[in-house]
Amino acid sequence: MRISIIVPALEEAASITATLSALQPLRAQGHEVIVVDGGSRDATLLIARLLADRAYVTGAGRATQMNFGAGKATGDVLLFLHADTLLPPDAAPAIRVALAGGAAWGRFDVAILGKPRVLRVVAAMMNLRSRLTGIATGDQAIFVRRAAFAAAGAFPPIPLMEDVALSSALKRCAGRPACLRTRVTTSGRRWQARGPWRTIFTMWRLRLAYALGADPATLARHYR
Repeated sequence: MRISIIVPALEEAASITATLSALQPLRAQGHEVIVVDGGSRDATLLIARLLADRAYVTGAGRATQMNFGAGKATGDVLLFLHADTLLPPDAAPAIRVALAGGAAWGRFDVAILGKPRVLRVVAAMMNLRSRLTGIATGDQAIFVRRAAFAAAGAFPPIPLMEDVALSSALKRCAGRPACLRTRVTTSGRRWQARGPWRTIFTMWRLRLAYALGADPATLARHYR
């Protein structure tokens, strides 16, 4: 089983070195790392060219970037990893076991880096909610067999909630995800910059609005 790790990035020079450095053992094992830059003006692309197998530039928009990377991937399994998220050392065997057990897709539990203790609660609630609903977020490093990704129609070209939309499509065509207790570690900068409670409230409100049929473009403007 060969994994293609697809990393969408935009202005991530401060974070992407750590993310890609953690993937070097996987590259040595024969897995591939693809970075798709959305038009960064910092050193993101330069770093990616040094530490990834391939680096591309495409239009901004995480869904667009991840779909482009999936189209260039050669692996049996696609893994979508945020540029500020660290994959654990045992990620490949954990994925292999999950897929061998019959799952077509899955995600990792997440831990959030940051000083506020409430971030531990946020991570725990994210993991529990995902386990109960079968819906994964991008922070949880979604992985999927190539055929299942194609059957689900890839990421829809929307500016927000693309991970929720893909999860819903995968549930319909491939069943529930494998929810791995192995943890990826993601940056808490979003929660720290905006305030953890404000961010929690905002995300709950946006998720509810999306579930009720709100336009993702409108939600993206509110999110920003």
